[in-house]
Amino acid sequence: MTDRLIHDPEGGLPRLRAIMRALRDPDTGCPWDIEQDFASIAPYTVEEAYEVADAIERADWADLTAELGDLLLQVVFHAQIAEDRGLFDLGDITRAISDKMVARHPHVFGDQSRDKSAAQQTRDWETIKAAERADRAETGTLDGVALGLPALMRAAKLQKRAARAGFDWPDMTGVLAKITEETAELAEAHASGDTAHTEEEFGDLLFVMANLAQHMDVDPETALRRANAKFTRRFERIEALLAAEGKTPQDSDLAEMDALWTRAKAEERGR
Repeated sequence: MTDRLIHDPEGGLPRLRAIMRALRDPDTGCPWDIEQDFASIAPYTVEEAYEVADAIERADWADLTAELGDLLLQVVFHAQIAEDRGLFDLGDITRAISDKMVARHPHVFGDQSRDKSAAQQTRDWETIKAAERADRAETGTLDGVALGLPALMRAAKLQKRAARAGFDWPDMTGVLAKITEETAELAEAHASGDTAHTEEEFGDLLFVMANLAQHMDVDPETALRRANAKFTRRFERIEALLAAEGKTPQDSDLAEMDALWTRAKAEERGR
């Protein structure tokens, strides 16, 4: 029955679970899959989440289908490791998230009115999450902000938590002044030749930039990802223009490539 399910293209999630059980079978499974634990596959889980975001950014829906499958595999993989250790299983995971969604949406699944603004729903959501953190004995304002998040994303979350506690500038004026201050301190540290101090001041500047993003209602992680994509597009255009002349970037110089960058930028804006 299990073998038939594994080869059934319409087997759905039960098929995927059967495949993972077979891969993790200590006697007949795949040696690599058997050796994995939570920590060893965690980097793949993070990578797959970013590949999902990348497919969405590119509006590549066929690729998104594949990437969501890869991400789902990570969830099933973690669940199987947990089941093998007698910790929990996929049923516990789905039960926990289902219970959480029902509890966090009393205006949909309970007796609260749905007649409220998105802003009020956000405030209610944060109140519910604060109560959940209290139940987990997370009493500090910053408790529960995951250490494993990308640094820029974690900075943004830390800033939001601190702001809810009143620890933030009332408007962008203070943030912009702080950016000026941190930029000067970074330049001074770099001029001193103190590498450790330079790194510290650089981190401080990035942290304040994350705070500025909050004041501007911008997601800094998304903004930087899009800036990376824009840089990639334009640099690849520079390479293509140089290749048309039988050249590579190594055969060019900064002045020429800067002019081509301006051209690539104009072409994008002219679309």
